Amino acid sequence: MTTRVGLTGGVASGKSTVAAMLSELGAVVIDADVLAREVVEPGTPGLDAVVAEFGQDVLTEDGRLDRPAVGRLVFADADARRRLERIVHPLVYERIVELEAQAPAGAVVVHDIPLLTENDRGGDFDHVVVVDVPEELQLERMVQDRGWTHDDARSRVAAQATREQRRAIATHVIENSGTREDLHDRVVEVFEAVRPDQGPGTS
Repeated sequence: MTTRVGLTGGVASGKSTVAAMLSELGAVVIDADVLAREVVEPGTPGLDAVVAEFGQDVLTEDGRLDRPAVGRLVFADADARRRLERIVHPLVYERIVELEAQAPAGAVVVHDIPLLTENDRGGDFDHVVVVDVPEELQLERMVQDRGWTHDDARSRVAAQATREQRRAIATHVIENSGTREDLHDRVVEVFEAVRPDQGPGTS
């Protein structure tokens, strides 16, 4: 049997780094963000549906989804975000089911889901792993590493679940405010804890 793990964390928490480490350890990682991009590629029913809902202004000149424009739109408007999610989420879910079915028996299947907490998906998994950092560190990373303004960074954090909400559904918390070596050691610990031949527990 496989073990289904939900991996989540706030923006700039280092969740993608953790996902990559888990993959190196042998986990099958299914990245909801990657799938969310795939289902709205040019020529897909997903992109057609987004344009029908939000208009041509969400497209770039070459007919692709203008992600920065969509990001500004939905993170400033909760209703717009819900409308977008109603289009994209079912399409992503279909792809997730397909990919999970292809995983080998006995695998640790990690579902990398940024909005796992917001969508109340914690109960869908055998384990929920939350990558956690202080909010000020999130903001610092977004400004320094991604070039965002402080206002944009704070708006993005405010649009997501709080640290407390994420930690409340976690079976395992990975703190990512130390060194990369510290992070890797903790990821190894969690991977060993969630493998199918290990017992359940909280750490």
